[in-house]
Amino acid sequence: MAGDLPEYYFRVRENGAFVFRVDTENRQRRIEMDQIAVVNIRNGQIKPHGERELSERDLQAIRDWMQDRQEVLEERAIDDILRTVDHLNTTAHWAQSRATDDQLEAVTDSLLLAMHDLRSVLVRKKAERMGRGDS
Repeated sequence: MAGDLPEYYFRVRENGAFVFRVDTENRQRRIEMDQIAVVNIRNGQIKPHGERELSERDLQAIRDWMQDRQEVLEERAIDDILRTVDHLNTTAHWAQSRATDDQLEAVTDSLLLAMHDLRSVLVRKKAERMGRGDS
């Protein structure tokens, strides 16, 4: 098992991660995790933990993780939006085929305002892209 463990472990948090160096080369053959840094994905900040100095190898591993993490988060965001499209479609079907008057009364204003807001943003952003000549 010890041979399969990565050199670094990233405990994900909302804005980034706590970075640990994984050590299995000790007398007790226990897995030890020593926190070496805190990472903020939003601003790209890497803060050494305590009085530590990070090696170039540490920094490169952290930068690589940050890049990979950004890609994962971007993919998840697009997937969430595509799921929202599916939810809107199922909501339209529900409203047309199964919803009672009371149920529609409970959700109509909120849905209409949210969809109006979304439509306004999408139309404005599309006009901006067209004005720049983007596709």
